[in-house]
Amino acid sequence: MARATSRVSRVLMSGPLAPFADAYGLALSERGYTQRTAVNLLRQVARLSCWLEAGGLTVAELSVDRVEEFLVVQRAGGRHRAGWSRPGLVCLLEVLRAMGVVAVDESAVSASATEMLLDGFARHLVGERGLAAGTIRGYVRHAQRFLDGLSLGCALVDLTARDVTRAVVGESATVSVSATQNFVSGLRSFLRFCFVEGLVEVDLSQAALGSTGRRRSTLPQGISRADAKALLKSCDRRSSLGRRDYAVIITLLRLGLRRAEVAGLRLDDIDWRAGEVVVRGKGARQDRLPLPGEVGEAIACYLRRGRPLTDHRELFLRARAPFSPIAPGTVASTVRRACRRAGIAEVGPHRLRHTVACEMVAAEVPLVEIAQVLRHRSLQSTAVYARVDLDQLRLLGAPWPGGAQR
Repeated sequence: MARATSRVSRVLMSGPLAPFADAYGLALSERGYTQRTAVNLLRQVARLSCWLEAGGLTVAELSVDRVEEFLVVQRAGGRHRAGWSRPGLVCLLEVLRAMGVVAVDESAVSASATEMLLDGFARHLVGERGLAAGTIRGYVRHAQRFLDGLSLGCALVDLTARDVTRAVVGESATVSVSATQNFVSGLRSFLRFCFVEGLVEVDLSQAALGSTGRRRSTLPQGISRADAKALLKSCDRRSSLGRRDYAVIITLLRLGLRRAEVAGLRLDDIDWRAGEVVVRGKGARQDRLPLPGEVGEAIACYLRRGRPLTDHRELFLRARAPFSPIAPGTVASTVRRACRRAGIAEVGPHRLRHTVACEMVAAEVPLVEIAQVLRHRSLQSTAVYARVDLDQLRLLGAPWPGGAQR
Protein backbone atom coordinates (compact mmCIF):
# COMPACT_ATOMS: atom_id res chain seq x y z
CA MET A 1 0.00 0.00 0.00
CA ALA A 2 1.43 3.37 -1.01
CA ARG A 3 2.27 5.74 1.80
CA ALA A 4 -0.03 8.75 2.02
CA THR A 5 1.54 12.08 1.17
CA SER A 6 0.55 15.22 3.03
CA ARG A 7 -1.01 17.96 0.93
CA VAL A 8 1.35 20.48 2.53
CA SER A 9 4.49 18.47 1.86
CA ARG A 10 5.28 20.36 -1.37
CA VAL A 11 5.24 24.04 -2.24
CA LEU A 12 4.83 25.30 -5.79
CA MET A 13 7.30 28.10 -6.39
CA SER A 14 7.87 30.36 -9.36
CA GLY A 15 10.04 33.35 -10.00
CA PRO A 16 13.78 33.96 -9.50
CA LEU A 17 14.03 31.95 -6.25
CA ALA A 18 12.48 28.76 -7.64
CA PRO A 19 15.84 27.14 -8.61
CA PHE A 20 17.05 27.45 -5.02
CA ALA A 21 14.01 25.97 -3.28
CA ASP A 22 15.54 22.50 -2.83
CA ALA A 23 18.78 23.88 -1.35
CA TYR A 24 16.77 26.06 1.02
CA GLY A 25 14.57 23.15 2.09
CA LEU A 26 17.67 21.04 2.79
CA ALA A 27 19.13 23.83 4.93
CA LEU A 28 15.92 24.03 6.94
CA SER A 29 16.02 20.28 7.54
CA GLU A 30 19.63 20.45 8.70
CA ARG A 31 18.73 23.18 11.17
CA GLY A 32 16.10 21.00 12.80
CA TYR A 33 12.89 22.58 11.52
CA THR A 34 9.89 20.30 11.45
CA GLN A 35 8.25 19.50 8.12
CA ARG A 36 5.25 21.72 8.80
CA THR A 37 7.42 24.69 9.79
CA ALA A 38 9.68 24.15 6.76
CA VAL A 39 6.63 24.20 4.48
CA ASN A 40 5.49 27.50 6.00
CA LEU A 41 8.94 28.99 5.47
CA LEU A 42 9.02 27.73 1.88
CA ARG A 43 5.64 29.36 1.28
CA GLN A 44 7.08 32.61 2.56
CA VAL A 45 10.01 32.31 0.15
CA ALA A 46 7.51 31.61 -2.65
CA ARG A 47 5.77 34.91 -1.83
CA LEU A 48 9.16 36.63 -1.73
CA SER A 49 10.01 35.19 -5.14
CA CYS A 50 6.77 36.53 -6.61
CA TRP A 51 7.44 39.92 -5.01
CA LEU A 52 10.92 40.03 -6.57
CA GLU A 53 9.52 39.06 -9.97
CA ALA A 54 6.82 41.71 -9.79
CA GLY A 55 9.42 44.34 -8.99
CA GLY A 56 11.74 43.25 -11.77
CA LEU A 57 14.45 42.25 -9.27
CA THR A 58 16.93 39.39 -9.60
CA VAL A 59 18.27 37.06 -6.95
CA ALA A 60 21.60 38.88 -7.00
CA GLU A 61 19.80 42.04 -5.83
CA LEU A 62 18.38 40.31 -2.76
CA SER A 63 19.80 41.76 0.46
CA VAL A 64 18.92 42.40 4.08
CA ASP A 65 17.35 45.70 3.08
CA ARG A 66 15.22 43.96 0.42
CA VAL A 67 14.11 41.42 3.01
CA GLU A 68 13.04 44.21 5.37
CA GLU A 69 11.10 45.86 2.54
CA PHE A 70 9.33 42.58 1.86
CA LEU A 71 8.43 42.13 5.55
CA VAL A 72 6.97 45.64 5.62
CA VAL A 73 4.79 44.71 2.66
CA GLN A 74 3.72 41.51 4.43
CA ARG A 75 2.69 43.37 7.56
CA ALA A 76 0.98 46.16 5.61
CA GLY A 77 -1.01 43.53 3.73
CA GLY A 78 -2.49 42.33 7.00
CA ARG A 79 -0.72 38.97 6.94
CA HIS A 80 -0.65 37.36 10.38
CA ARG A 81 2.64 37.12 12.28
CA ALA A 82 2.68 33.35 11.71
CA GLY A 83 2.84 34.02 7.97
CA TRP A 84 6.25 35.72 8.03
CA SER A 85 9.56 34.91 9.68
CA ARG A 86 12.67 37.05 9.62
CA PRO A 87 14.96 34.17 10.77
CA GLY A 88 13.66 32.05 7.91
CA LEU A 89 14.60 34.73 5.38
CA VAL A 90 17.98 35.23 7.03
CA CYS A 91 18.55 31.50 6.52
CA LEU A 92 17.68 31.97 2.84
CA LEU A 93 20.30 34.71 2.51
CA GLU A 94 22.91 32.48 4.10
CA VAL A 95 22.12 29.70 1.63
CA LEU A 96 22.37 32.07 -1.31
CA ARG A 97 25.65 33.48 -0.04
CA ALA A 98 27.09 29.98 0.36
CA MET A 99 26.11 29.24 -3.24
CA GLY A 100 27.74 32.44 -4.45
CA VAL A 101 24.48 33.88 -5.75
CA VAL A 102 24.54 37.01 -3.61
CA ALA A 103 27.54 38.89 -2.30
CA VAL A 104 29.06 37.54 0.89
CA ASP A 105 29.68 41.02 2.24
CA GLU A 106 26.79 43.33 1.53
CA SER A 107 28.58 46.27 3.13
CA ALA A 108 30.86 46.64 0.14
CA VAL A 109 30.92 50.38 0.58
CA SER A 110 33.98 51.68 2.29
CA ALA A 111 33.64 52.06 6.02
CA SER A 112 33.46 55.56 7.43
CA ALA A 113 36.19 57.02 9.61
CA THR A 114 34.01 56.52 12.68
CA GLU A 115 33.42 52.86 11.85
CA MET A 116 37.14 52.29 11.33
CA LEU A 117 37.86 54.00 14.66
CA LEU A 118 35.33 51.84 16.49
CA ASP A 119 36.66 48.69 14.81
CA GLY A 120 40.15 49.58 16.01
CA PHE A 121 38.78 50.21 19.50
CA ALA A 122 37.09 46.80 19.52
CA ARG A 123 40.31 45.08 18.43
CA HIS A 124 42.14 46.92 21.20
CA LEU A 125 39.67 45.67 23.80
CA VAL A 126 40.16 42.11 22.57
CA GLY A 127 43.92 42.07 22.17
CA GLU A 128 45.08 44.39 24.94
CA ARG A 129 42.31 44.21 27.52
CA GLY A 130 41.05 40.68 26.96
CA LEU A 131 37.47 41.69 27.72
CA ALA A 132 34.45 39.48 27.21
CA ALA A 133 32.47 39.82 23.99
CA GLY A 134 29.44 41.32 25.75
CA THR A 135 31.58 43.94 27.50
CA ILE A 136 33.25 44.86 24.22
CA ARG A 137 29.90 45.37 22.52
CA GLY A 138 28.79 47.60 25.37
CA TYR A 139 31.98 49.69 25.36
CA VAL A 140 31.82 50.14 21.58
CA ARG A 141 28.16 51.15 21.86
CA HIS A 142 29.05 53.75 24.53
CA ALA A 143 31.87 55.10 22.36
CA GLN A 144 29.49 55.32 19.41
CA ARG A 145 26.98 57.29 21.48
CA PHE A 146 29.73 59.64 22.68
CA LEU A 147 30.91 60.31 19.13
CA ASP A 148 27.35 60.84 17.91
CA GLY A 149 26.81 63.42 20.64
CA LEU A 150 29.80 65.58 19.72
CA SER A 151 29.15 68.94 18.13
CA LEU A 152 29.07 68.99 14.35
CA GLY A 153 32.56 69.49 13.02
CA CYS A 154 34.27 68.68 16.34
CA ALA A 155 37.30 66.49 15.61
CA LEU A 156 38.95 64.22 18.13
CA VAL A 157 42.12 66.25 18.05
CA ASP A 158 40.11 69.26 19.30
CA LEU A 159 38.42 67.28 22.08
CA THR A 160 38.42 68.95 25.51
CA ALA A 161 37.51 67.97 29.05
CA ARG A 162 34.41 70.14 28.71
CA ASP A 163 33.15 67.92 25.86
CA VAL A 164 33.67 64.82 27.99
CA THR A 165 31.90 66.33 31.00
CA ARG A 166 29.01 67.50 28.83
CA ALA A 167 28.58 63.96 27.47
CA VAL A 168 28.51 62.41 30.94
CA VAL A 169 26.05 64.99 32.27
CA GLY A 170 23.80 64.49 29.27
CA GLU A 171 23.86 60.73 29.72
CA SER A 172 23.09 60.92 33.44
CA ALA A 173 20.02 63.07 32.72
CA THR A 174 18.37 60.40 30.59
CA VAL A 175 19.35 57.02 32.09
CA SER A 176 19.71 55.40 35.49
CA VAL A 177 22.75 55.68 37.76
CA SER A 178 23.97 52.19 36.92
CA ALA A 179 23.59 52.83 33.17
CA THR A 180 25.55 56.07 33.56
CA GLN A 181 28.30 54.23 35.39
CA ASN A 182 28.54 51.73 32.54
CA PHE A 183 28.69 54.61 30.06
CA VAL A 184 31.52 56.24 32.02
CA SER A 185 33.49 52.98 32.11
CA GLY A 186 33.22 52.55 28.36
CA LEU A 187 33.99 56.21 27.71
CA ARG A 188 37.10 56.14 29.88
CA SER A 189 38.38 53.08 28.07
CA PHE A 190 37.71 54.73 24.70
CA LEU A 191 39.49 57.96 25.69
CA ARG A 192 42.53 56.02 26.91
CA PHE A 193 42.58 54.17 23.60
CA CYS A 194 42.48 57.46 21.70
CA PHE A 195 45.40 58.80 23.77
CA VAL A 196 47.50 55.67 23.23
CA GLU A 197 46.83 55.83 19.49
CA GLY A 198 47.82 59.50 19.36
CA LEU A 199 44.35 60.66 18.33
CA VAL A 200 44.21 63.12 21.23
CA GLU A 201 47.10 65.00 22.80
CA VAL A 202 45.98 64.61 26.42
CA ASP A 203 44.55 61.64 28.30
CA LEU A 204 41.01 62.83 28.95
CA SER A 205 39.79 59.64 30.60
CA GLN A 206 39.88 61.22 34.06
CA ALA A 207 37.54 63.95 32.87
CA ALA A 208 34.77 61.35 32.75
CA LEU A 209 33.74 61.58 36.39
CA GLY A 210 31.91 58.69 37.96
CA SER A 211 28.25 58.91 38.88
CA THR A 212 27.02 57.94 42.31
CA GLY A 213 23.53 57.35 43.57
CA ARG A 214 21.74 56.22 46.69
CA ARG A 215 21.17 52.51 46.69
CA ARG A 216 18.46 50.67 48.56
CA SER A 217 20.91 48.10 49.86
CA THR A 218 24.60 47.51 49.37
CA LEU A 219 24.38 43.93 50.60
CA PRO A 220 24.14 41.06 48.12
CA GLN A 221 20.96 39.06 48.53
CA GLY A 222 20.35 35.43 47.73
CA ILE A 223 17.18 33.36 47.87
CA SER A 224 16.10 30.97 50.58
CA ARG A 225 16.57 27.22 50.36
CA ALA A 226 12.83 26.79 50.11
CA ASP A 227 12.69 29.10 47.10
CA ALA A 228 15.65 27.32 45.52
CA LYS A 229 13.87 23.98 45.89
CA ALA A 230 10.71 25.50 44.44
CA LEU A 231 12.65 26.72 41.40
CA LEU A 232 14.03 23.27 40.69
CA LYS A 233 10.71 21.59 41.35
CA SER A 234 8.93 23.89 38.89
CA CYS A 235 10.86 22.36 35.96
CA ASP A 236 8.92 19.59 34.23
CA ARG A 237 11.68 17.02 33.79
CA ARG A 238 9.39 14.85 31.66
CA SER A 239 9.91 17.26 28.74
CA SER A 240 13.06 18.20 26.86
CA LEU A 241 12.66 21.88 27.73
CA GLY A 242 12.12 21.03 31.39
CA ARG A 243 15.30 18.94 31.49
CA ARG A 244 17.26 21.79 29.97
CA ASP A 245 15.79 24.36 32.37
CA TYR A 246 16.50 22.10 35.35
CA ALA A 247 20.12 21.61 34.26
CA VAL A 248 20.58 25.36 33.75
CA ILE A 249 19.10 26.34 37.11
CA ILE A 250 20.90 23.70 39.17
CA THR A 251 24.18 24.73 37.49
CA LEU A 252 23.54 28.30 38.59
CA LEU A 253 22.57 27.26 42.12
CA ARG A 254 25.48 24.89 42.74
CA LEU A 255 28.36 26.48 40.83
CA GLY A 256 27.45 30.16 41.01
CA LEU A 257 28.18 30.81 37.35
CA ARG A 258 27.33 33.99 35.53
CA ARG A 259 24.64 33.75 32.87
CA ALA A 260 27.15 34.24 30.03
CA GLU A 261 29.31 31.47 31.51
CA VAL A 262 26.37 29.06 31.51
CA ALA A 263 25.48 29.94 27.92
CA GLY A 264 29.14 29.48 26.93
CA LEU A 265 29.58 25.98 28.37
CA ARG A 266 30.68 23.45 25.75
CA LEU A 267 30.57 19.67 25.63
CA ASP A 268 34.37 19.60 25.67
CA ASP A 269 34.43 21.58 28.93
CA ILE A 270 33.13 18.64 30.98
CA ASP A 271 35.64 16.05 32.16
CA TRP A 272 33.34 13.23 33.23
CA ARG A 273 36.10 10.97 34.53
CA ALA A 274 37.71 13.65 36.70
CA GLY A 275 34.35 15.15 37.70
CA GLU A 276 35.38 18.67 36.66
CA VAL A 277 34.12 21.43 34.40
CA VAL A 278 36.03 24.24 32.67
CA VAL A 279 34.39 27.66 33.03
CA ARG A 280 35.26 30.49 30.65
CA GLY A 281 34.76 33.69 32.58
CA LYS A 282 35.52 37.36 32.25
CA GLY A 283 38.69 38.52 30.57
CA ALA A 284 39.24 35.22 28.71
CA ARG A 285 39.85 33.58 32.05
CA GLN A 286 39.44 29.79 32.30
CA ASP A 287 38.95 27.98 35.59
CA ARG A 288 38.49 24.30 36.37
CA LEU A 289 35.83 23.64 39.01
CA PRO A 290 34.58 20.43 40.62
CA LEU A 291 31.38 19.16 39.02
CA PRO A 292 28.83 18.34 41.77
CA GLY A 293 27.10 14.99 41.35
CA GLU A 294 23.58 16.41 41.04
CA VAL A 295 24.73 18.91 38.43
CA GLY A 296 26.42 16.16 36.44
CA GLU A 297 23.30 13.99 36.66
CA ALA A 298 21.08 16.84 35.43
CA ILE A 299 23.39 17.58 32.50
CA ALA A 300 23.68 13.90 31.60
CA CYS A 301 19.88 13.55 31.65
CA TYR A 302 19.57 16.55 29.34
CA LEU A 303 22.21 15.16 26.98
CA ARG A 304 20.53 11.76 26.78
CA ARG A 305 16.89 12.79 26.55
CA GLY A 306 16.64 16.50 25.86
CA ARG A 307 19.43 17.96 23.77
CA PRO A 308 18.76 18.05 20.01
CA LEU A 309 21.14 16.18 17.71
CA THR A 310 23.25 18.90 16.05
CA ASP A 311 26.86 19.64 15.22
CA HIS A 312 27.02 22.46 17.77
CA ARG A 313 29.51 21.85 20.58
CA GLU A 314 27.79 24.25 22.98
CA LEU A 315 26.13 22.39 25.85
CA PHE A 316 22.76 24.15 26.05
CA LEU A 317 20.75 24.65 22.85
CA ARG A 318 17.47 26.23 21.90
CA ALA A 319 14.47 24.00 22.50
CA ARG A 320 12.96 24.86 19.10
CA ALA A 321 14.46 24.99 15.62
CA PRO A 322 16.85 26.33 14.61
CA PHE A 323 18.75 24.44 17.31
CA SER A 324 21.43 27.06 17.89
CA PRO A 325 23.24 27.73 21.19
CA ILE A 326 21.28 29.65 23.79
CA ALA A 327 22.14 33.27 24.53
CA PRO A 328 22.87 34.72 27.99
CA GLY A 329 19.44 36.34 27.84
CA THR A 330 17.88 32.90 27.53
CA VAL A 331 19.49 31.90 30.82
CA ALA A 332 17.93 34.95 32.47
CA SER A 333 14.49 34.29 30.99
CA THR A 334 14.74 30.63 32.07
CA VAL A 335 15.20 31.67 35.70
CA ARG A 336 12.38 34.20 35.57
CA ARG A 337 9.97 31.70 34.00
CA ALA A 338 10.81 29.23 36.74
CA CYS A 339 10.11 31.91 39.36
CA ARG A 340 6.67 32.53 37.90
CA ARG A 341 5.90 28.83 37.80
CA ALA A 342 7.08 28.42 41.40
CA GLY A 343 5.02 31.37 42.59
CA ILE A 344 7.96 33.27 44.07
CA ALA A 345 9.28 36.77 43.44
CA GLU A 346 11.10 37.04 40.12
CA VAL A 347 14.88 37.15 40.35
CA GLY A 348 17.66 37.09 37.81
CA PRO A 349 20.45 34.52 37.46
CA HIS A 350 22.89 36.74 39.37
CA ARG A 351 20.74 36.37 42.49
CA LEU A 352 21.42 32.64 42.29
CA ARG A 353 25.14 33.43 42.20
CA HIS A 354 24.67 35.52 45.34
CA THR A 355 22.82 32.57 46.86
CA VAL A 356 25.86 30.32 46.43
CA ALA A 357 28.11 32.89 48.09
CA CYS A 358 25.74 33.52 51.00
CA GLU A 359 25.39 29.80 51.68
CA MET A 360 29.17 29.42 51.78
CA VAL A 361 29.44 32.36 54.19
CA ALA A 362 26.80 30.73 56.42
CA ALA A 363 28.83 27.50 56.33
CA GLU A 364 31.90 29.50 57.51
CA VAL A 365 33.85 28.89 54.32
CA PRO A 366 36.93 31.16 54.20
CA LEU A 367 36.66 34.14 51.89
CA VAL A 368 39.68 32.97 49.93
CA GLU A 369 37.86 29.77 48.99
CA ILE A 370 34.68 31.67 48.18
CA ALA A 371 36.71 33.90 45.86
CA GLN A 372 38.07 30.80 44.13
CA VAL A 373 34.58 29.42 43.54
CA LEU A 374 33.21 32.75 42.30
CA ARG A 375 36.44 33.37 40.34
CA HIS A 376 36.94 36.90 41.64
CA ARG A 377 40.21 38.55 40.65
CA SER A 378 40.32 40.53 43.89
CA LEU A 379 39.28 39.64 47.42
CA GLN A 380 37.64 43.06 47.64
CA SER A 381 34.88 41.74 45.39
CA THR A 382 34.35 38.82 47.75
CA ALA A 383 34.64 40.77 50.99
CA VAL A 384 31.16 42.26 50.52
CA TYR A 385 29.68 38.87 51.45
CA ALA A 386 31.35 39.05 54.87
CA ARG A 387 28.72 41.60 55.91
CA VAL A 388 25.74 39.43 55.11
CA ASP A 389 25.42 37.40 58.31
CA LEU A 390 24.95 40.04 61.03
CA ASP A 391 24.61 37.42 63.77
CA GLN A 392 28.05 36.07 62.96
CA LEU A 393 29.50 39.57 62.90
CA ARG A 394 28.15 40.32 66.37
CA LEU A 395 30.22 37.45 67.72
CA LEU A 396 33.34 39.26 66.56
CA GLY A 397 32.57 42.41 68.54
CA ALA A 398 34.45 42.91 71.80
CA PRO A 399 32.26 42.98 74.97
CA TRP A 400 31.52 46.38 76.47
CA PRO A 401 33.85 47.22 79.38
CA GLY A 402 32.28 46.32 82.69
CA GLY A 403 29.77 43.99 81.13
CA ALA A 404 27.06 46.62 80.79
CA GLN A 405 24.46 46.15 78.11
CA ARG A 406 24.45 48.90 75.54
